[in-house]
Amino acid sequence: MSIEFLITSFIIVVSPGTGVVYTLATGLSQGARASVAAAFGCTVGIVPHMAAAIMGLAAILHTSALAFHIFKYAGVAYLLYMAWNALRENGSLKVDEEVAERSTGRIALTGILVNILNPKLSIFFLAFLPQFISTGEAYPLSRMLLLSGVFMVMTFVVFVGYGLFAASVRDKVISRPAVMTWMRRTFAGAFVLLGVRLALADR
Repeated sequence: MSIEFLITSFIIVVSPGTGVVYTLATGLSQGARASVAAAFGCTVGIVPHMAAAIMGLAAILHTSALAFHIFKYAGVAYLLYMAWNALRENGSLKVDEEVAERSTGRIALTGILVNILNPKLSIFFLAFLPQFISTGEAYPLSRMLLLSGVFMVMTFVVFVGYGLFAASVRDKVISRPAVMTWMRRTFAGAFVLLGVRLALADR
């Protein structure tokens, strides 16, 4: 396992994206347990992209404009839905003094969808993983699976850190209605910007 792979992966994982925004929003609105579920969902959501890259299916998205655009605009639509839901007072970012018992499965499922509906991830892993496989590697598939597993573990750990941090400042948020309003607007705006960036993305 090269230090270059670990450093590059860490930079990629900590960079703000849909998964980070969703995990932070969940931690702020629903607490620590929910944020862990969100982190788990976002991590599982990258599995299909890694599998596609390993099996070469991501090349289809790269070469087929129709397939790429179908996935892309489905992802854009979902991000815009999340932005709308974040703005609603009774939406996904509703913050109560008592953490409501909400389905961790549903939270995780949303995290999975957030990452699945992003075709750029498949293309990214198709380009990213092979860079760390030497041409003389005896078992390239096993190596790619190992690298993918390390990337997923790093993703989960970092996202849990983001979520727990957000949950730790939750009490300060719920005591300030104005902060809650701006929090919803900020996350809604972040989802819109991520949707716009995905809409403008080329193969």
